[in-house]
Amino acid sequence: MTMQPIEDTYDAIVVGARCAGSATAMLLAASGMRVLVFDKSPLGADTLSTHALMRPAVLLLHRWGLTERLAKEGTPPIRKTSFIYADHRRTNTVEVDIKPRLGVDALYAPRRTVLDRVLADAARDAGAEVRHGVQMLDLLRTEEGRVSGVRLRDESGGTREVRSGLVIGADGRRSTVARLAGSTPYVVGRHTTSVAYRYFRDLPVDGNRWYFRPGMGGGAIPTNGGETCVFASVPHAFASGPAADRAETFRQVLGQCAPDIAEALLSARAVSKLHFFPGLRGFLRQPWGDGWALVGDAGYMSDPITAHGITNALRDAELLARSIIEGNDLSEYQTARDDLSLQFFEISDRVASLDWDIPTVQHYHKMMSQEMNREEEALVALTDAPATAA
Repeated sequence: MTMQPIEDTYDAIVVGARCAGSATAMLLAASGMRVLVFDKSPLGADTLSTHALMRPAVLLLHRWGLTERLAKEGTPPIRKTSFIYADHRRTNTVEVDIKPRLGVDALYAPRRTVLDRVLADAARDAGAEVRHGVQMLDLLRTEEGRVSGVRLRDESGGTREVRSGLVIGADGRRSTVARLAGSTPYVVGRHTTSVAYRYFRDLPVDGNRWYFRPGMGGGAIPTNGGETCVFASVPHAFASGPAADRAETFRQVLGQCAPDIAEALLSARAVSKLHFFPGLRGFLRQPWGDGWALVGDAGYMSDPITAHGITNALRDAELLARSIIEGNDLSEYQTARDDLSLQFFEISDRVASLDWDIPTVQHYHKMMSQEMNREEEALVALTDAPATAA
């Protein structure tokens, strides 16, 4: 089937069709706006991800009518989260059952090959034009300097200019939209963790398992296809050096902080290569300007050790879309985002230092739980969703 050419004008253009971009496009299109959302990667391409969706994210997906789609894709429901704290003296396990509330009776940790495709399909179903294999080359501006569209390279390799009332950058932590718009961070983290992870089969786990030991962390997360994502976090050791040395560090860290998982891996089957994230300090960037806005990791990224990135992205898609649909000044979006982010960001940065004892990191986790409850309450207060995708 021959794809129709991209049109000349839209109400909004979203650069980046992964979770935050497609979610924003879905909400805007469902309100009646003409929306183009595009991504340079193929539909369903994989990407580095923490996978885990916290309750606020699942609440939004339920509101948007998408949790059933995730379930149909074989995403396992997660009904228990275990925190395993250990030092040289003792090990303490805290188990948290996921209690049904507000239509949410489980958490999920979908592969990004699943989540991004589900959201892109939902955006298309809502009326957005969704394109993959399309790359943004530059921002267009009026004579007064307002962003007024994009210059892009389409699937056939042709270059064209497309106008819009608003350009939204959902193109990740190294956002081209942010760079070209001149957006800079006004909050930057002090610490960063380096992460390695791999997918295994024949490694059954009872829900999410998070491991914390002074100087390191790890975890096991059940995801699609009967697979479990196993990860390890350290301050610097995955950032450089031969892959074999980093793989050995991965095994050693798991052996120290998650010995039960390390032992279970001896009979499990690895089904992917070992993925490395060298670490990047978290930040909050200026998320809007004259004719442009940022959402997802383009505007706000926290350290992956707290596994809140996808939740932040979906939450901010909701906040941004509401501000646009309701005709609010986008400074209100920034205020709402920062109110729900700054305290969590600070706690996450402290956890990312990996320089704590067990009572201290347990205290941090209690503080994070309080912030997530406040985040959930804020989303519940938005009683009338601007759009649904069911």
